[in-house]
Amino acid sequence: MGKKKVAVLVGGGPAPGLNGVISSVTLESIQRGYEVVGIYNGFKWISSASFDPKVHTIALDRKVVDGIHFKGGSILGTARDSLIKNGKIDTEKVNNVKKAMEILDIGYLVTTGGDDTAFSASIVSKEIKNFYVAHVPKTIDNDLPLPGEMPTFGFQTARELGTDLLKNLLEDARTTGRWYFVVAMGRSAGHLALGMGIAAGATLTIIPEQFGDGKTTLKSVCDIIEGSMLKRKLQGMDWGIAVVAEGVAYKFGDFDQLEKVLGRPIPKDPHGHPRLAEVPLGDLLKREIENRYAEREQKITIVTKDIGYELRCADPIPFDIEYTRELGYGAMDFLLGDDYNADFKEAGAMISLVEGNLNPIPFHQIMDPDSGKKTIRLVNTYSYNYKVARAFMTLLQPNELNNPDQLSKLSSIAKMDEITIKKHFETLPRI
Repeated sequence: MGKKKVAVLVGGGPAPGLNGVISSVTLESIQRGYEVVGIYNGFKWISSASFDPKVHTIALDRKVVDGIHFKGGSILGTARDSLIKNGKIDTEKVNNVKKAMEILDIGYLVTTGGDDTAFSASIVSKEIKNFYVAHVPKTIDNDLPLPGEMPTFGFQTARELGTDLLKNLLEDARTTGRWYFVVAMGRSAGHLALGMGIAAGATLTIIPEQFGDGKTTLKSVCDIIEGSMLKRKLQGMDWGIAVVAEGVAYKFGDFDQLEKVLGRPIPKDPHGHPRLAEVPLGDLLKREIENRYAEREQKITIVTKDIGYELRCADPIPFDIEYTRELGYGAMDFLLGDDYNADFKEAGAMISLVEGNLNPIPFHQIMDPDSGKKTIRLVNTYSYNYKVARAFMTLLQPNELNNPDQLSKLSSIAKMDEITIKKHFETLPRI
C-alpha cells in the first residue's frame, strides 16, 4: 500500500483518555515513518457531501500532540454520527467516506468510540478494499465485555472523580443531617454506580442487575431505600447517600404509578414504548419517599443529584494515561506491524489487551451483524466483589421484620404499628 497516511477520529460520547489514544497513535505512526491526519467530529464530516479537508481535518505531529495525554476531552472533538440509517447501512455516507479517504490519501484508520462508532468502523473496513481499520473501544460505563475482565478506558478515572464527589456529598449529608439520592450514569449496567458507591462508602447502591432479567416497580425500589433510611436511623444516623444507576428506570413496569408520582404522562416512542430516558429518576424517588414521610407526619430533607457528565472529560488518572497509550500503540502495531497478515488486517479489529499483551479481535467476532451492537458486560451479582459491596451497605432485610426486638424499634422510628410496618414492607426485595 506504500506510504499512505494514517487517520484517527473519535466518535460517541467523551471519556477520559481520548487524547492519550490520539497522542500514541500519532507518535507511533510518525516513529514508523507515516503522516497522520486528525479527523474532526467522528464520522460527521467525512460521511457528508460537504466534507472540506481544510476545515474538517488537522495534520497531527509531535508538536500538536505534545502533552495532550494529560488532558481530558478530545482535541478532535467527537460526534455521534454513524453510517447507519433506519437500521441499514447508509450507502451514500459510506461512499462519502470512501471519497474522503481517497482525497486525504488515507490507508489506515483508527477509530475510538462506542457501539455505533465500532459498527461504522466495521462497515468501512468491509466496504473499502485494501484499507485497514482498528477500533479502540471506550466508555465510562465499563459495560463492554473485554477479555481478561479489563476495564474500558476512562472508567477508572470516572470512578475516581465520582468517588470524590460522593465523599463530599457524604460529608455534607453528615453535617446537615440530610439524604442525597444520587443517580449515576449507566443505562445498561451498574459498574460505575457500584464502583463509586463501594469506594465512597455510600449507604446503599441500587443497580439494574440486582433485579435479574425481570422488571421491578417504583414501590419496590423505594421500599429498599426507605428500609435503608429507617435502619440507618436505628443505628443513630439520620442521613446518608443512596446511589442509583440510571438503568434502574429501564426496569420499571408500573407506568401508571410512575405517571401518577411524576404528575404528567411519560412520552412514548413511535413503537409505543415509554421513553424512560425522559423520566427524572432522582425526582421520582424523592417525591415518593417524601410522600411516605409526610403521611407519617415526619420531616425529611432529600436532595437529588445526577453524576455523569462531570466525569466524561476529566483529566485521566495515571492508569488511564498508561492504558490509552498502550491501546493507541497497539492499534498501530496491528495496522503497521508484521505480526498480522493482510487478510486479518483488512477484516479490521477491535484493539484489546490480555495480560499485558496486544489482543486484536476481528470485527466479525464481536459485532452483531443485525444490530451492530456488542454484548453488554453486566455486574455479576454472584461475584465475590458484589458480595463484599453488599456487605457494607445498610439494607433492611425481610427477615429482620420477624425479629420482635428489631420490629419494635423500627415501628417506633417509622411511627407505624408493628402490623402496619410488616404489611408496608411485605414485598421488600432482598438485594
